[in-house]
Amino acid sequence: MNIRLLISAVTVLVSAQALFAAPKTRTLQSPDGRLAVTVEVGEAVTYSIALDGHTFILPSPVSMTLSDGRVLGKENLSSVRFRTASVRDSIDTPLYRQARVEESYNALTLSFARAGFALEFRAYDEGIAYRFSTSLKDSITVVGEEAVFSFDKDYQAYIPYSSNTKNPFQTSFESQYTVSPLSGFESGRLSITPLLVALDSGEKVLITESDLESYPGMFLGSEGGSTLRGAFAGRPTTYVDGYRCQERILRNSDTLALTAGTRTYPWRIVSVASDDTELPVNDLVWLLGSPSRIEDLSWIRPGQAAWEWWNDWGFTGVDFEAGINTDTYKYMIDFAAERGIPYVVVDEGWSPRTGGDIMKTIPGFDVEEVARYGKSRGVGVILWAVGYVLDDKLEEACRTYSGMGIAGFKVDFMDRDDQEVVEMNYRILETAARYHLVVDLHGMYKPTGLNRTWPNLLNYEGVWGLEQMKWSDEDMLTYDVTFPYIRMAAGPVDYTQGALRNAQMRNFAAVYSDPMSQGTRAHQVALYVIFDSPLTMLCDSPTAYVREQETTEFITAIPTVYDETRVLAGEIGRYIITQRRSGDRWYIGGITGTEARTLTFTPDLPEGSYTFRIFRDGVNAASRGEDYRIETLVWTAGQELSIEAAPGGGFAIIIDRK
Repeated sequence: MNIRLLISAVTVLVSAQALFAAPKTRTLQSPDGRLAVTVEVGEAVTYSIALDGHTFILPSPVSMTLSDGRVLGKENLSSVRFRTASVRDSIDTPLYRQARVEESYNALTLSFARAGFALEFRAYDEGIAYRFSTSLKDSITVVGEEAVFSFDKDYQAYIPYSSNTKNPFQTSFESQYTVSPLSGFESGRLSITPLLVALDSGEKVLITESDLESYPGMFLGSEGGSTLRGAFAGRPTTYVDGYRCQERILRNSDTLALTAGTRTYPWRIVSVASDDTELPVNDLVWLLGSPSRIEDLSWIRPGQAAWEWWNDWGFTGVDFEAGINTDTYKYMIDFAAERGIPYVVVDEGWSPRTGGDIMKTIPGFDVEEVARYGKSRGVGVILWAVGYVLDDKLEEACRTYSGMGIAGFKVDFMDRDDQEVVEMNYRILETAARYHLVVDLHGMYKPTGLNRTWPNLLNYEGVWGLEQMKWSDEDMLTYDVTFPYIRMAAGPVDYTQGALRNAQMRNFAAVYSDPMSQGTRAHQVALYVIFDSPLTMLCDSPTAYVREQETTEFITAIPTVYDETRVLAGEIGRYIITQRRSGDRWYIGGITGTEARTLTFTPDLPEGSYTFRIFRDGVNAASRGEDYRIETLVWTAGQELSIEAAPGGGFAIIIDRK
């Protein structure tokens, strides 16, 4: 053979192989062009994210490992097809912080047919999201997922560490924030999500997830420096605590999920906000949740709830012994009915704490009579339950209690987000929906769009809420002006506000049976406007609210779902001012952290004159937290308003057209 021809043939072959192996790169931009995600397919799949041309997340790998050794995202990548799309939509959101959500994004899908998987990336103006999907036969076992976020610098971060240092996957998801550089992330610890990173240019980046179904939730750990890596709970071996019948983890396996071979997986979300005020109203988690699986939503009623656990059944001036008995809850039902409060919660203790049988009740509490009485007065009764105990007799419990007239369940003590608990929550919500029961998931991981998929889910806990003041003297005030920008971006919060014993920090003491709040009375009232909470507790005792009639009337005039919501002003960790509209009435709430502050803002109202009814800190609120005053002003749209707030103070305004 001619040597020259042989050399030429070899050269062509090598060149063809090099061309075939060359990385394939695509860049996807957000509709406004500011955000861009660049996806590269070479020996692995990586992505990077840029804002206004600045790449703040460097190329980061994504992959999924199966039990048979296959690694999706690092094998069989030579044949890839790219597909792009653009979506513009407007979605009704009847049980949300606004009546409609506008959805606009550009999408890029990478299909790896030989490997049996695809990756979809979406670029919204509010952030970037990606997820895996598989098209494999039969069932598969997922043993690992690589979700990496490699920041280009050592930025400041707000890190909510898991409170359980021994097994971080067994946690209540109630954590304050440690503010430190990414490099200061504590070795060996994991953070719950959302986690916030503050770029040097002022923008904020929020990492979280959505559409979590039949798969464990994402924690974050550090690889050192400025790189974060997803961590996921393996399927656990559990045991049942004999006292409260909670499931506890004995150990976690190496298996993340036993699942169908053809399915989609949770969205990994990197939200981006140019201003802090954009974070509390970021809709990506809700938008990326699966659409509603309930056709008729007319039976689902949001609203406030009278609640007894926080105040430790602290009734006075009544002719019965307050506690878990029929007389107590009839009294609460009367209190709620007279004030237009749609729900009463019967919390822990109505069913025996041992034995794990939700169909049993304690002596002295007649659940059927309480349900009947509530129904006769137009008040729904919500029963507390341990998640595992409810799930054990789920169909029977939903059928029986719905038949009595019970309105729903407050489900507690999941304290995990492994695949088994995630699947249990879907079972509970689906079964409850068939019997027209609403659900409040307490002891619960952060929202992941589940309230879009099952709108009978009215609220989630997963927040360091007011219950902490029964046993902790840590700084709640700074937390109140921090988590709306982080945790609340994922979805609503069962924070349980409404305390009427209000103390400044220097006067505060944690008292379990006669609790108080930090900060002022006006601060507590403002929380009803500021926090997203379709089911909102009145945490103090009915007799306290009767005594403080003026405050109670103001609180119960505030709705729990809205047609419009926006944050007028705010700075993470310092203050927040939120405006909402329901029908033809507007509401504005503002709170401060530990410092006194002049809260200055311009209400965003149509042209015209308005009556402002303002609940604000009293002259002596800086020393006596319960001091407040209510005043009425006539206001013209476009005018600026300034309100003096005490340390831990605030205000709430109800606005009507004049």
